[in-house]
Amino acid sequence: MNQCKVMKDGYLEKRSNGVLQLWKKKRCVLSEDGLRLYDCKGESGKEMRFEQMTTLDCVEYKRGLVYFTIVMNGGKEIDFRCQQEGTAWNAEIALALVRFKNRVAVQTGRNRHLSHAGSCGEGDVEL
Repeated sequence: MNQCKVMKDGYLEKRSNGVLQLWKKKRCVLSEDGLRLYDCKGESGKEMRFEQMTTLDCVEYKRGLVYFTIVMNGGKEIDFRCQQEGTAWNAEIALALVRFKNRVAVQTGRNRHLSHAGSCGEGDVEL
């Protein structure tokens, strides 16, 4: 994901998995392939690739904050929140996820078309 175009760079808060479920500030970099999370020191990056994501949902607006959930392929839900200013992170991530899924669908369709065209062409002519 390092060589992909950066679409947004800034801060989100992620809810921890612990018993207390505290909100932890993370520096986030959104690219064409997914979201990378860093701790406040800029270390220990965690990659959330779009191919591992199912959807983004549960958008709620409360007291100047936007709350949203990213659902991963296995059903795991990861909660985030951010300031409600400008184009919110949830909208940027959702659009990038849709673009990624569309790109994959087009490529899959092309591959099917090419494999079908290849299997119908040669070897079908009888002499």
